[in-house]
Amino acid sequence: MDSFMQAAIDEARKGYDAGGVPIGSVLVHRGVIIGRGHNQRQQRGSAILHGEMDALENAGRLAAHVYRETVLYTTLSPCVMCSGAILLYGIPEVVIGENSTFQGDEALLRQRGVTLTVVDDPQCKALMERFIAERPEVWYEDIGESGI
Repeated sequence: MDSFMQAAIDEARKGYDAGGVPIGSVLVHRGVIIGRGHNQRQQRGSAILHGEMDALENAGRLAAHVYRETVLYTTLSPCVMCSGAILLYGIPEVVIGENSTFQGDEALLRQRGVTLTVVDDPQCKALMERFIAERPEVWYEDIGESGI
């Protein structure tokens, strides 16, 4: 297991343990984690704090060239909002834990030159499947769907 993906999974578990959607993310620059986060929409009553957005926020304001040298690790395929942030900051590479419970805008990211690696991690998939089964109303609200 890649240590950076494991760090993202650890973040996802923090989110789950706090009652939120279990999606975690870390932003890595030159082999060092510079930002980490997890979905906190429920915990903070936020409209935008998905795991990727939280990791970017926690990395702080960085020079544009730094983002262009990073790799974003996320436990779930990035949604349209998070894909937009990836493109806005020029993040060139995203490592995705799994994309079977939800597939975000991977086609747009690839079209715009972002390198995507889907590792299909069983831990990521099991955590999401468990959460979706336990709290489908929160899940569907999080992805902007009416759901069930």
